[in-house]
Amino acid sequence: MDESQQVSGYAVDLCVKVADAVMRELKLPNLKVQFLAVDTASRFTSLADGKADLECGTTTNNAERRKKFDFTIPHFFSGVRMLVRTGAGIRNWPDLRDKAVVTTKSTTAIKLLNDRSNVRALHVKLLEGSSDVDSFRMVEQGHADAFPMDDVLLYGLRAAAKHPAALSIVGDTLSVEPYAIMLLKDDADFRKMVEREMLRIIADGEINRLYERWFTRPIGPKGTNMNMPMGYLLRESLRFPTDKVAN
Repeated sequence: MDESQQVSGYAVDLCVKVADAVMRELKLPNLKVQFLAVDTASRFTSLADGKADLECGTTTNNAERRKKFDFTIPHFFSGVRMLVRTGAGIRNWPDLRDKAVVTTKSTTAIKLLNDRSNVRALHVKLLEGSSDVDSFRMVEQGHADAFPMDDVLLYGLRAAAKHPAALSIVGDTLSVEPYAIMLLKDDADFRKMVEREMLRIIADGEINRLYERWFTRPIGPKGTNMNMPMGYLLRESLRFPTDKVAN
């Protein structure tokens, strides 16, 4: 990523703190931190190919991914819901019968939606977006009826939309998605350094301050406020931090 571009966000702030801690432990104060832009597919290949050391986004820690990668203590818990156009008459998953539903390539929402469609015989027409923004715009422009995705991403996309009130986030939560920093497997020393700093961030309460900054206060040039207080699962997990999560 070009140095002139600004990189920011809740997970990015956590990763920057981790990188600073690694530099201190290795006594390499001049080590340069570089950012690499990735998408839902290249986030995995960038780590596997050695182009990146930490993936700092909205990546779910699950059993399949743990076969190839390690994860830190979760820093967020999200639930899969769906974005629809306000007034479209879609309030919950059964309302998707025979509707066009878009999911983003290489995301866990695809399997969840397939399972729900098969069980309920919804016969949804599946479309695929190349990115979350692409999927969002398909709903916004009327090319798809619903976009199932982690609710925090949907809230963020809606908050940045030209007409947020024209879009609604609805539906019972399909699953709980624990977000964590992803790193390569089989590098025990590096993993320990990363984990130590995450534990410190949690113990010192820094993670609470970062959360408040990004999710409960106006931020950015437009003063966008996500209005998303910390959820019960995250609050409880921070009391007893562990990288062990349900599959």
